[in-house]
Amino acid sequence: MTLVVSTEQGTVTVPDGVLVGIAVRAAESVTGIRVRRRRSVDVEARAVRLAVAARRGEPLVELAGRAQEAVADALKTMCGIDARVDVAIGELT
Repeated sequence: MTLVVSTEQGTVTVPDGVLVGIAVRAAESVTGIRVRRRRSVDVEARAVRLAVAARRGEPLVELAGRAQEAVADALKTMCGIDARVDVAIGELT
Protein backbone atom coordinates (compact mmCIF):
# COMPACT_ATOMS: atom_id res chain seq x y z
CA MET A 1 0.00 0.00 0.00
CA THR A 2 1.26 3.46 -0.86
CA LEU A 3 2.27 5.98 1.82
CA VAL A 4 0.82 9.45 1.18
CA VAL A 5 1.86 12.38 3.39
CA SER A 6 0.23 15.77 2.95
CA THR A 7 1.97 18.91 4.21
CA GLU A 8 1.54 22.63 3.72
CA GLN A 9 4.07 22.45 0.88
CA GLY A 10 2.23 19.65 -0.97
CA THR A 11 1.92 15.90 -1.07
CA VAL A 12 4.61 13.25 -0.84
CA THR A 13 3.78 9.80 -2.24
CA VAL A 14 5.98 6.78 -1.47
CA PRO A 15 4.94 3.70 -3.49
CA ASP A 16 4.74 0.24 -1.98
CA GLY A 17 7.77 -0.94 -3.93
CA VAL A 18 9.93 1.76 -2.37
CA LEU A 19 8.75 0.87 1.15
CA VAL A 20 9.50 -2.81 0.52
CA GLY A 21 12.90 -1.84 -0.87
CA ILE A 22 13.72 0.14 2.28
CA ALA A 23 12.67 -2.80 4.47
CA VAL A 24 14.67 -5.34 2.43
CA ARG A 25 17.81 -3.22 2.31
CA ALA A 26 17.64 -2.55 6.07
CA ALA A 27 17.10 -6.24 6.92
CA GLU A 28 19.95 -7.32 4.64
CA SER A 29 22.27 -4.80 6.30
CA VAL A 30 22.30 -7.29 9.21
CA THR A 31 25.14 -9.75 8.64
CA GLY A 32 23.73 -13.26 8.25
CA ILE A 33 20.28 -12.25 6.90
CA ARG A 34 19.04 -12.59 3.32
CA VAL A 35 15.45 -11.62 2.52
CA ARG A 36 13.46 -14.13 0.51
CA ARG A 37 10.63 -13.40 -1.94
CA ARG A 38 7.79 -13.30 0.59
CA ARG A 39 7.66 -9.74 1.93
CA SER A 40 5.09 -6.99 2.41
CA VAL A 41 4.53 -3.58 3.96
CA ASP A 42 1.02 -2.66 5.13
CA VAL A 43 0.99 1.09 5.77
CA GLU A 44 -2.50 1.17 7.32
CA ALA A 45 -1.71 -1.63 9.78
CA ARG A 46 1.83 -0.28 10.28
CA ALA A 47 3.19 -3.80 9.74
CA VAL A 48 6.10 -5.27 7.79
CA ARG A 49 6.33 -8.98 7.06
CA LEU A 50 9.59 -10.52 5.86
CA ALA A 51 10.63 -14.11 5.16
CA VAL A 52 14.39 -14.47 5.55
CA ALA A 53 17.21 -16.95 5.23
CA ALA A 54 19.64 -16.95 8.14
CA ARG A 55 23.24 -18.05 8.32
CA ARG A 56 23.64 -21.48 9.88
CA GLY A 57 25.25 -21.39 13.33
CA GLU A 58 23.99 -17.90 14.22
CA PRO A 59 21.69 -17.37 17.24
CA LEU A 60 18.42 -17.10 15.28
CA VAL A 61 16.33 -15.11 17.75
CA GLU A 62 19.09 -12.52 18.19
CA LEU A 63 19.68 -12.33 14.43
CA ALA A 64 15.96 -11.84 13.70
CA GLY A 65 15.78 -9.22 16.46
CA ARG A 66 18.59 -7.22 14.86
CA ALA A 67 16.79 -7.40 11.51
CA GLN A 68 13.53 -6.21 13.13
CA GLU A 69 15.32 -3.28 14.73
CA ALA A 70 17.11 -2.32 11.52
CA VAL A 71 13.87 -2.34 9.48
CA ALA A 72 11.87 -0.43 12.10
CA ASP A 73 14.63 2.20 12.43
CA ALA A 74 14.94 2.64 8.65
CA LEU A 75 11.19 3.11 8.12
CA LYS A 76 10.97 5.52 11.06
CA THR A 77 13.96 7.57 9.89
CA MET A 78 13.14 7.66 6.18
CA CYS A 79 9.32 7.71 6.17
CA GLY A 80 8.15 8.55 9.69
CA ILE A 81 6.42 5.16 10.03
CA ASP A 82 6.38 3.38 13.38
CA ALA A 83 5.99 -0.21 12.18
CA ARG A 84 5.78 -3.65 13.75
CA VAL A 85 8.22 -5.97 11.94
CA ASP A 86 7.43 -9.69 11.69
CA VAL A 87 10.36 -11.86 10.62
CA ALA A 88 9.90 -15.52 9.63
CA ILE A 89 13.08 -17.55 9.27
CA GLY A 90 12.34 -20.01 6.49
CA GLU A 91 15.78 -21.24 5.53
CA LEU A 92 19.28 -21.75 6.92
CA THR A 93 22.22 -21.06 4.62
